[in-house]
Amino acid sequence: MTPLLFKSIFRLLSILPLRWLHGLGALLGHITYATSKQYAARTRENLRQSHLAGNEADFAKLLNQTIAEAGKGMVELPWVWLRPFEQVCATVRNCRGWDHVAAAHARGKGIIFLTPHWGCFEITSLYIGQHLALTNLYSSPKQGWLEPLMRSGRERGKARLATADLSGVRLLFKALKRGEAIGLLPDQVPGQGEGEWVDFFSRPAYTMTLSGRLAQSSGAAVLLVYAERLPKGAGYKLSFEPLELDFSTSVPLQINTALEQVIAVSPAQYLWSYNRYKIPPGVQPPASKEQAC
Repeated sequence: MTPLLFKSIFRLLSILPLRWLHGLGALLGHITYATSKQYAARTRENLRQSHLAGNEADFAKLLNQTIAEAGKGMVELPWVWLRPFEQVCATVRNCRGWDHVAAAHARGKGIIFLTPHWGCFEITSLYIGQHLALTNLYSSPKQGWLEPLMRSGRERGKARLATADLSGVRLLFKALKRGEAIGLLPDQVPGQGEGEWVDFFSRPAYTMTLSGRLAQSSGAAVLLVYAERLPKGAGYKLSFEPLELDFSTSVPLQINTALEQVIAVSPAQYLWSYNRYKIPPGVQPPASKEQAC
């Protein structure tokens, strides 16, 4: 598919009502699952690894829901990026825990928002960006022509982007020093030297250490934020939860444990197709539990 054709389809999809897009997305999710063996295998493997389904019947039902939700996530992206900013933010029908955000902002030491690949994670920063200066760490897409579209969709209101490199990390430090907010995807696999192996659903996953370092050095408040996708394109429910970290023990493990609790609320809305357990280039594989003993 050429970049021009992709952009045309992208803009066409953004015109459709969200309910239609979610219906189309559920269908597309099943088509993608049926036609991509690697995608299907990783989705099944990661979902089964979580042990969130009690038996085979429950697993089959959860897998079917997961496939549909993943498709919705793909197809709702044009709507979130290209629709008017105020209209997108208005699809947040319920916001739970904003008082935690207000209290953290009043402290003046900055806020670190951690958003997992769960539900409509794209909408969280836009909603926050209505109210607070927010700098989000992101990785540039492999397709260079997609970069301007991504930036224009994400950099709205008071939300800005910082590239996932040393210069971007410096921007995060500076934002926290000014008492502003930053956003991170805590379940994004980091590069060599930027993570540690800790359990995620009882399997070692290379997990970023940046969020803990930022929190400890700045004194910033740490909040989990996630947007649950409501049925039939009704919009989203946004939740903010404070996360108290103990810096005397593994912060990445504490964060993964908190993410597991969020994901368990509605497992189908997590992006199980993401290669969460991959070994980044240059990183030593985790020691087996037998070796650790």
